[in-house]
Amino acid sequence: MDQGTLQILIAMVCYMAVVIGIGIYFAKRSSASSEEYFLGGRSLGPWVAAMSAEASDMSGWLLMGLPGVAYWSGLSDAVWTAIGLGLGTYVNWLLVSRRLRHYSVIAGDAITVPDFFSNRFKETKKVIMTIAALFILIFFTVYAASCFVTCGKLFSTLFGVSYQSMMIVGAIFVVSYTLLGGFLAESASDFMQAVVMIFALTIILITGSLAAGGFGKVLENARTIPGFLTFVGIASPTVDAGGVQQVASGAPVFGAAGKYGLLTIISTLSWGLGYFGMPQVLLRFMAIRKSEQLVSARRIASIWCAISLLAAVVIGLVGRALFPVHEVLNTASGAENVFIVLSKHLLPPLLAGLVMAGILAATISSSDSYLLIAASAFSLNIYKSLFKKNASDKQVMVMSRIVLLLIAIIGMVIALDEQSVIFTIVSFAWAGFGAVFGPIMLFSLFWKRTTRAGAIAGMLTGGAMVFIWKLLLKPLGGVFGIYELFPAFVLSCAAIIVVSLLTKAPSEDIQKEFDLAAAAS
Repeated sequence: MDQGTLQILIAMVCYMAVVIGIGIYFAKRSSASSEEYFLGGRSLGPWVAAMSAEASDMSGWLLMGLPGVAYWSGLSDAVWTAIGLGLGTYVNWLLVSRRLRHYSVIAGDAITVPDFFSNRFKETKKVIMTIAALFILIFFTVYAASCFVTCGKLFSTLFGVSYQSMMIVGAIFVVSYTLLGGFLAESASDFMQAVVMIFALTIILITGSLAAGGFGKVLENARTIPGFLTFVGIASPTVDAGGVQQVASGAPVFGAAGKYGLLTIISTLSWGLGYFGMPQVLLRFMAIRKSEQLVSARRIASIWCAISLLAAVVIGLVGRALFPVHEVLNTASGAENVFIVLSKHLLPPLLAGLVMAGILAATISSSDSYLLIAASAFSLNIYKSLFKKNASDKQVMVMSRIVLLLIAIIGMVIALDEQSVIFTIVSFAWAGFGAVFGPIMLFSLFWKRTTRAGAIAGMLTGGAMVFIWKLLLKPLGGVFGIYELFPAFVLSCAAIIVVSLLTKAPSEDIQKEFDLAAAAS
C-alpha cells in the first residue's frame, strides 16, 4: 500500500470511528424500549428528520450509480431521474408528512409502516400487516445488497483487494453498527452523513470542472458524443461481447444516438412516485417531534436533494471530459466508479479519503435504515403480532437482531456478483416499495372510502406487477420497456379504487379516526 492510499485509509477509518461513536452514545437509550429502538420516541428535530430522510433514501447510488449513468450514456437518463426524484421529494413532504405524523398517533400510536396500515383499517386478523412486512423483507434485502455492492466496489477500487472480500468487510461493519444503536443512532449519524455527502459532491464537482478547463470545456466535450447532451436522446457506447467499451485512436467509440421519447421520459420521471412508499422516509415523518416542524424539514430536504442530484449528474459529465478512456470505467458497471477515480486523481490523499467517506456515508445511512426497518417489520409485525403476542420488548429486540443478521447474509449472497450495477438493483427495489406502499399510503391518508379489502388488493397488485413487468413484459421491449414502477403504481391505484367501491364502506370508527387525522392536519 503506497503512502497516498494509506492516508485515504486513515481518513476513512477516522470517519468510521466517529460513526461507531454515535452508535455507542445512543445504544443505552435505544435499548430502553422497542419504540425508542425503532422510532426514537418521536423526538427528531426538523434538521435531523430532513437530512436523515434524504441520506437514508439516496444511498450509495447518489455518488456512484447516478454519476455512472451520466458518464456512460449522457444526460437524459440521469437528468429525468433526478427531476422525478426532486419533485417526488417535495410533494411527499408537502402532502404526506403532516397527515401521516398525526394519523400514525391517532391510529394506535403506530411505530412502523405495517403497524400504521393495520391500525388504520382496525384489523383483527393481521393480513395487511403480514403482507406489508413480507414485502419490506423482500425489497429491503435487495436494497441492502445494493449497499453491499457499493462497499465492495469502493474498497476494491481503492485498495486493489478482491471485490468479494471487501464487500463482506463493508457489510460486517454496517451490520455491527446497526445492531448497536437503533433508530436514534441511525438518524443522528445520517444527519452527519448527509453533510458529508453534499460536501463530497460539491468539492468533486468544483475541482473536476476546474481540472477540465472549466464547465464550458465539459459541455464542449459532451457535445462531441452523439446523444450525450440532450434530454430527448441517449448516447450508445459501442461495446464488445464482454460489455467493454471499444476505443479507436485513443478515443471511446459511440454509435448513433438512441431515441428517448415521451414514454421513456414519463417512465423515468416516475421514479418520483416511489417516494410515497419509501418506509425509511415515511418513518421520519412519523418520528418528528412536532408536526409544525415539517415545513422547515420540507425546505431543508428539498434544497439538499436538488443540490445533491444536480451535482451528481454533472460529475458524470465532468468524468467523461477528464477520463474519456479509463480501464476502470470501460463498462456500465465500472462507470459507477467515476466518483472514486476523480477523487483519487484530483485531491490530496487525506481530503480524498474524507470525500470518499461520502460514499461510505451514503451506504451506511441507507443500509442501516434498510436493515433496521426490515428487522422491525418481522419482529414487531410478524413475530409479535402473529406468533408470540405476549413477547416482551426484550424478546422483540433480540428477534429483530437475529432477523437483521439473516437479511444481511442474504444481501451479501445477492451482492457477490462483481458486475452488479448499483443503479439497476436500486431501481427494482425502489419500484417495489413505490408500487406496494405508495398507492395505499396516499389512499389511506386522503380517501375515506378506502377499505381493508381495497388495501390488500392494491398491495398485492402493485407487488406482483413489479415482478411480472420486470421479468416477463419488459424484455419484450417497445411500450413494455417502460420502468416497472409506473404501470405497477397505476394498476395498484386502480385495484384499490375498484375493490373499495365493490366492498362494504369502512366502519364508523375508522371513518371517525380519518376525520380526526384530517382535522389535525
